Amino acid sequence: MSGSYVYGAGVPSTYKTPKFPALYWPVRAQPGEAQYLYYLGDIYRYTLFWTTITIVSAHLCVACWAVLMQFSSATQRRQYLASPAGRKMSAKNRKLLGDNPIGETLGWVWIVPLVYVILGGLEALLAGTMVGLVLGAVYNAGYFAMSTWTPLLWGVINMLVLVVSSFRIQGGL
Repeated sequence: MSGSYVYGAGVPSTYKTPKFPALYWPVRAQPGEAQYLYYLGDIYRYTLFWTTITIVSAHLCVACWAVLMQFSSATQRRQYLASPAGRKMSAKNRKLLGDNPIGETLGWVWIVPLVYVILGGLEALLAGTMVGLVLGAVYNAGYFAMSTWTPLLWGVINMLVLVVSSFRIQGGL
């Protein structure tokens, strides 16, 4: 048993915490195939893991897009510098665009995914902790068994709330 509290009601005597991710096909699951979480610690840990996976994955997708946009810009600058108009530019203006735009971009662009992953991890830690503890408290107060799919769904919900909150909302509520 991984939980330090014994709530008694509804916890099978043979309960062992399922190995992460413990997902099963929920449609017409065979008897005994379904995996459940009973203890606050298990519910918290699964919710934190899934929230971290979903939020960091979303941040990595956005970071990859940002890196691709920087390389696109560097490629356009390189093409302009190689064009007849770019060769006619003064040395001062050419220096502003850089001598080797792609090489200069490679020098710093790796920081973008690193910063995004660190920030995403911190956001996931906060969101996963809050939601995991609340879910665990609610399920334990009602003596409910939690499917291992529930923390995954809450991880996706946490990520979607983060995505929606990143947009400016115009209009009145």
